[in-house]
Amino acid sequence: MTSARWRTSTRSSSNGGACVEVADNLPGVVLVRDTKDRDGGTLTFGPTAWQSFVNLAKEIGTVS
Repeated sequence: MTSARWRTSTRSSSNGGACVEVADNLPGVVLVRDTKDRDGGTLTFGPTAWQSFVNLAKEIGTVS
């Protein structure tokens, strides 16, 4: 996954704490990792599952 382009959550603080990074530039997968432990593992989601999560998070008000 060396071609993953990671972006930090827009809800993260500027000090780099308690946030996630998402790479959604790869075909057929969305990757998620913890910014505090970038080498600690990556979660992999299908694009449809990831979009469902984002939509639900927006609906309950946790994502802008």
